[in-house]
Amino acid sequence: MWIWHAFFGSPGLINDINVLKRSPIFNNIYDGSAPNSSFQVRGTPYKYGYYLVDGIYPEYVVFIKSFTAPHGSRRKKFKRVQERARKDVERAFGALKKRWFILKKPAAYLGEEKLQEIMYTCLILHNMIIKDEGRAICAFDEEETISEIQPIEIGGEEYINRRVEIRCTETFHNLRNELVETHLRGSKH
Repeated sequence: MWIWHAFFGSPGLINDINVLKRSPIFNNIYDGSAPNSSFQVRGTPYKYGYYLVDGIYPEYVVFIKSFTAPHGSRRKKFKRVQERARKDVERAFGALKKRWFILKKPAAYLGEEKLQEIMYTCLILHNMIIKDEGRAICAFDEEETISEIQPIEIGGEEYINRRVEIRCTETFHNLRNELVETHLRGSKH
């Protein structure tokens, strides 16, 4: 339950898609500064890693959704496996709420900045506890400095091409189908 990415700061009651649109999560992909996360499935190269998401998300290359009404045993099994893995994210927030009482109650009276500070503090403490217990899944370098998120300049041919690549529904379907075939046969990519 190591937490890699979090985004807070969308005011009011808005859905996942509106939060996604406001999030800087893809900025480093668009501006070309993202770490290499390329991989191959059944010999087909893919440039970007992916997130497991539910049906509300768009058909982007970086999202793997389960099938809404799967036909065939492989697709049904893929749906079960994908949804089980996706539930880990929901369990992670449940674990945070269990550990820190401050996350259990609505905090509308606090300002957005204070809510962000509280949430990020809980996430950092959570990861520190996981590391201290010897359950960390990545190395930590105390000397490493992480720069703040910088606004990106919109425009330029490469920026536009990356946005188009991420939104390619054909690649989305190809990747999902190849994952169904590969992972359910026991093969590794």
